Amino acid sequence: MNTVLELKQISHAFGDHKVLHKIDLDILRGQVVALVGPSGCGKSTLLRAIVGTHPPTSGEVCVHENGKAKVIQSPGRDRGIVYQKYSLFPHLTAQENVAFGLMLDQTSNVSRLLKIPVWKQLRKGHMEESAALLEKLRLGSALEKYPHELSGGMCQRVAIAQALIMKPAILLLDEPFGALDEATREELQRIILTLFQENQQAYKEGGMAPHTVLMVTHEINEAIYVSNRVVGLSQYWNWKAESDHCPGAKIVYDKPAPCFSPEDERDFQKFRSQKDEILREVFDPEYQNSSKEVMRLAHEASVGESK
Repeated sequence: MNTVLELKQISHAFGDHKVLHKIDLDILRGQVVALVGPSGCGKSTLLRAIVGTHPPTSGEVCVHENGKAKVIQSPGRDRGIVYQKYSLFPHLTAQENVAFGLMLDQTSNVSRLLKIPVWKQLRKGHMEESAALLEKLRLGSALEKYPHELSGGMCQRVAIAQALIMKPAILLLDEPFGALDEATREELQRIILTLFQENQQAYKEGGMAPHTVLMVTHEINEAIYVSNRVVGLSQYWNWKAESDHCPGAKIVYDKPAPCFSPEDERDFQKFRSQKDEILREVFDPEYQNSSKEVMRLAHEASVGESK
């Protein structure tokens, strides 16, 4: 496996308010990584640095694609993003919403006007690809429906399809299921498990994993269930050894998570011990891990066997 996303000494501050401090993180191809941490620790700030909308105060975010590393300074198609509040075009059907990104990427207003036969052929391919992806996400019966005709969970699946159809190097999920009811949330969690299952199948066939995912969530059960690696970001670390005030949150936890398939029963008792460990090491202000220990755990998580 190879690195897809690389964070190098990422720090961020809003004026005198220090949010992130020297974050180092490598995410490998095919990994599904869950990022957890206390409220206000900077999870969304870190995600926006990766998206490219809010570059870090210092450090570099690099995306590795086709054997080349690119320093991120703005949004790009190599990073797909799905937010908690989906953003769909109300005047387009589900199928048209998903195909829209391909149209913008592969054509222009001028080319669509001056090369109509070429555009029609491209459009046909875009719509077929959109339909196939929506079918995979169990939305085959909703291709011609508009967002107002879909449930919240269905709209979120359309938003995931919008991101996946662009084949990003990494898919970023920012609390994507936080506003959904429990049953719908569980259904969409299984969608993420399906993506990881596709990675495993690709490896068995000697290919490359098609999906790399970084998911921000406040729900620890969800983090362990859908990911194969949990990373904890927290302002609760032994910063007193370096400074007289907290210089920002750091990664204080980085360990593999157990294996689950979409068909497995969702039994949270199976990973109760890891949940307790995360609660202690990431969320407890009284627990302060050492920097050396975190670096060792991060290295083990990066080079260890993927689930």
